[in-house]
Amino acid sequence: MPLPSLKQQFAELIALPSVSCTQAALDLPNRPLIERLAGWLSDLGFACEIQDIAPGKANLLATYGSGPGGLVLAGHSDTVPFDAALWQSDPLALREADDRWYGLGSCDMKGFFPLIIEAVKPLLERPFRRPLLILATCDEESSMSGARALAAAGRPLGRAAVIGEPTGLKPIRLHKGVMMERIDIHGQSGHSSDPNLGRSALEAMHAAIGELLALRGQWQREFANPLFNVPQPTLNLGCIHGGDNPNRICGQCALEFDLRPLPGMDPEQLRAAIRGKLQPLAEQRGVRIDYGPLFPGVPPFEQAADSELVRLAERLTGTAAEAVAFGTEAPYLQQLGCETIVLGPGDIACAHQPDEYLDLARIAPCVELLRQLIGHYCLNPA
Repeated sequence: MPLPSLKQQFAELIALPSVSCTQAALDLPNRPLIERLAGWLSDLGFACEIQDIAPGKANLLATYGSGPGGLVLAGHSDTVPFDAALWQSDPLALREADDRWYGLGSCDMKGFFPLIIEAVKPLLERPFRRPLLILATCDEESSMSGARALAAAGRPLGRAAVIGEPTGLKPIRLHKGVMMERIDIHGQSGHSSDPNLGRSALEAMHAAIGELLALRGQWQREFANPLFNVPQPTLNLGCIHGGDNPNRICGQCALEFDLRPLPGMDPEQLRAAIRGKLQPLAEQRGVRIDYGPLFPGVPPFEQAADSELVRLAERLTGTAAEAVAFGTEAPYLQQLGCETIVLGPGDIACAHQPDEYLDLARIAPCVELLRQLIGHYCLNPA
C-alpha cells in the first residue's frame, strides 16, 4: 500500500484524537495514532517497537540502521483538550487556508512526524552508518509518563536528540523547570467568638504564604539567567481554598502554587527549603501541614552552548540558540546520554489555542533542516 502524501499524513494524524488530560473524562488513548505511525514507518523499512506505558497509552521507537550513536528525532503524539465551539472549523479535520494548515496538533506537535518522513524518504537508499531513531511519546501534555518511562528504563538512545516542539525553527538549548505543588494545613474548627476553641488553618496559611514569598525573594536575589525573558525563577500562588463560614474558626486550608526553577536549581533542594520553613510553623501554630507535588515536576533543562549539536543547529539555522519558558521532554532524553535541543517548525503562540496552525512556508525549510541533521549524524558521522 503506497505511503500517503505529506498532506494526507497530516490529515490522518489530526483525525485520530489523542487528548492527554489530568481529567479522566477528557483523557483519550494515543495507541491508534501510534499504530498508524508505526505502519507508515514499517513500510519504509524502520524497525518499530511499540512500548505500552498504561492502558491505551504507548510510545513508539522506530529505528533505521544499527549501531551506536546516531540521531533521535522526537516528539509527543498527544494534544491538549479543545473546545470545538471556539474553532472556525472541525479541530480534527485538516483545513488549508491563508497559507496555513489548521488542525489540532498541526503545530504542537503531531505535524512534526510527517515532516520527518518527508525528510528521510529520499535518503533511505543511501547507507546509514549510524541509526536514525524516531520517537513518539504519550502524555507529554499531562504527566509526561512516556518520557519518564524511557528515562527510568535507562536504555541509551542516540548521540543527539532533536525535539520538534514549536520554536519557529530556532534552536532552544535551555528551559525552566515546572513544579506544581500543594500545601494542606489541618487545624481545628471552633466557634469564632473564642480563638482558644480552635486552631485556625487559615491564619497558619497566611504565615506559610509569607514564608513562601520570602523564599521567592531570596531565590530571585540568588539566581538569574539573562537568556530568559523573565530572568529569575518565579513562584505563583495559583489558588487557595479553606473554611466554610465567617463564624467558624477555619479547620482546613489548601494552597496550590507553581514554581519555575532555572537550570542549575535542584527541585528537591527547593522542596527541602520549603519544608524547612513549614515544619517550625506547624509546631508553633499547633497544626498539621502536608506538603508535596501535585504532579511529578519537569526538571529544568540546559544543553551546553559549546556542544556539537548546539553549534550545528546554530550553523544550519543561522540563529543563536535561545531559552524558552515552557517545559519539554528534553531533560529526560538528556538523562539517556543524548545531546539535546528543542527545534521545530510551529509557533508556540498558537499552540494550545483554537485554530492552531502550521505555516506552509515553514515546511520546506524544516524538511531541509532535518535532512541536514540526518546527513550529519547518520550518513556522514564524524
